[in-house]
Amino acid sequence: MPNGIKNDLSRRDFTVDAMALPFHSITETSNRGFIDLYGGLEDTSDKVVRAVSDESFIDDPVRLIKAIRLVAQLGFSLDEHTKYSISKNADLINSVSIERVREEFLKIFEQNNTSNNLKLMDDLGLLCKIIPELEVTRGSIQPKEHYWDVFNHCLETPGKLEKIMQHSDDHMFSLVPWTQGMDEYFSETISDGHSRLTMAKLAGLLHDISKPETKTIDNDGKIRFIGHDLKGSNVTDSILNRLRLSNKGKNHVSTMVKHHLRPTQMNSQGLYPTDRAMYRYYRDVGDVAFDVLFLNMADYLAAKEYKLDLDDWHNHCDLIDFIMKKGLDMFSINNQVKRDRLIDGRVLMETLGIGPGKILGQLLGELDEYHKLGKISTKKEAIVLAKTLFARISQD
Repeated sequence: MPNGIKNDLSRRDFTVDAMALPFHSITETSNRGFIDLYGGLEDTSDKVVRAVSDESFIDDPVRLIKAIRLVAQLGFSLDEHTKYSISKNADLINSVSIERVREEFLKIFEQNNTSNNLKLMDDLGLLCKIIPELEVTRGSIQPKEHYWDVFNHCLETPGKLEKIMQHSDDHMFSLVPWTQGMDEYFSETISDGHSRLTMAKLAGLLHDISKPETKTIDNDGKIRFIGHDLKGSNVTDSILNRLRLSNKGKNHVSTMVKHHLRPTQMNSQGLYPTDRAMYRYYRDVGDVAFDVLFLNMADYLAAKEYKLDLDDWHNHCDLIDFIMKKGLDMFSINNQVKRDRLIDGRVLMETLGIGPGKILGQLLGELDEYHKLGKISTKKEAIVLAKTLFARISQD
């Protein structure tokens, strides 16, 4: 055997990548000359990911997370000694290019069994090396309605989203509202080469990351996390900035975190949201409005877990279905408003004798809202309403 081949294979990362075949043998059924110095063929047969040597992770620490990605991608298990070696060298993950780590990390979200693979990362000491902000959520107690602490709830949510997207015949998941084209919608590449579903699962991991920081306990012992959605959005933006995700990717995920409570917040006193609340939801949440609806359902399932009441879940799915269908009536799937603006800023300034600024923006926003809710339909009606709204604002 040539020393060059031997040396090359010794520097490979995992045994499944450390096999070789001479060019002249490729077309032969006997595979004569097959080279397998480290048992890669047996490991492939046994569905095991095993490091070539203890030096593999020292030579290139990105292999620490690549091992988990291969487990996720191939459906293999991780060799016990390799687990030990990853745990021993976990600190090295921060010594390599963050872009390489990010790509391996996001590829884990592309696969099935995301929650289990995140737990494996945590067991091996990698997860909180990459996202240290998660550490404070570990053991953070939630209200009695929740099954998990904050940390485990965050890990479970991407898996619940994954199962929702599979829309199986299981009764619980058959209740999930679905519309034609949703598979294609979530398969769309949205940022950094990754799909809407991958980004939604990442948002699922991060959506409650600021709960410990915003935790309060009332005099009656009730636990609250007021503002954790807004704070979490800022923290998420900081995390993704550190991971050097594109601005589009950061905005996409942080907007989902910011609005993940919004669908249920619109459901006042058990009543379906008003048309105005619906309009404002789709206006504010924009391109991720449908993504947030599915994240909200995953959040619900991960919160309840074994405490889930099927009747309550049915009602929750009905609410999401209502919001989804209303949204499809108001907007196309890419959130483009179906009707043009009745009056522009220039005409409004001339009519009211005002200049550009906050009041003009507020008036235009309210006129758009009335228009898209069908309350006004002509330029004349828009001008009359604008005068009424401006008089009210002036009095305030």
